Amino acid sequence: MVHLVKLCVGVEAIEDLLDWERGHDTRVIHTRQTPKRADELLNGGSLYWVIKGVIQARREIVRIDTLEGDPPQCLITLSTRHIPTQPQPRRAFQGWRYLELKDAPRDLPQGDDGAALPPELVAALRDAGAW
Repeated sequence: MVHLVKLCVGVEAIEDLLDWERGHDTRVIHTRQTPKRADELLNGGSLYWVIKGVIQARREIVRIDTLEGDPPQCLITLSTRHIPTQPQPRRAFQGWRYLELKDAPRDLPQGDDGAALPPELVAALRDAGAW
């Protein structure tokens, strides 16, 4: 299994991404090239979003389709559910990059109500050595 990492340009925080998505169809990401490791991506892979230089969330990859044409396109269909992750710094890049399973940030723990704990609380717990 392998994952993808992609920059979320123009977004300041994960809440901004969620607000923007309410008015748009964001289940499908358009790219120019089909990932050569598509089979691995479809075996439990996710797309990790880099927001303001930090990986903050992921969405599971559901389907990958290549469209013929000039130029050809690739459509990556994602689940509708965002899963907040432990923050992980990432330098800027263009397009997308592969992310090996061993290098992927862990998901943030969920509270009793199923919501992710606030990132500030997770950071404070980690800094205090309680995490």
